[in-house]
Amino acid sequence: MADQKEIISTINNLIETLKDGQKGFREAADAVNDPQLKSLFAEYSQQRFRFAGELQTQARSFGEAEPETGGSAAGAMHRGWINLKSAITSKEESAILAECERGEDSAVQEFEKAMRHELPAPVRDTVSRQYREIKAAHDQIKNLRDAAKKTA
Repeated sequence: MADQKEIISTINNLIETLKDGQKGFREAADAVNDPQLKSLFAEYSQQRFRFAGELQTQARSFGEAEPETGGSAAGAMHRGWINLKSAITSKEESAILAECERGEDSAVQEFEKAMRHELPAPVRDTVSRQYREIKAAHDQIKNLRDAAKKTA
């Protein structure tokens, strides 16, 4: 079993990833005109907010007084959301979808990495459930991006 410090570090890293996704999806929702995409991105932003809250609660249960509350500029770049700003400037939905997919690629990788750690059952259950939902979001965004490419 991983030690408490490693567990908290893993959880905090996922919280940062989720906060970056929350912000990225919020920015994407604000940038697109298509009402369905706007709604979808807003929904994913809220989902990431909710997931981060769940993990903050988990971190507190392991003695972390102040779990992560935000992402980081370096983290956003590392996690694929940094190029979203230039895609938003273009207002091109396929470019925005491609950047959202890139951010989701990174989120999927971060969650897969976290699941390779020996996490206590309640944390593992939460991370596994969130991973499945993030993977489903990734796949939906990828399909939308592919469809947008075909119509462009």
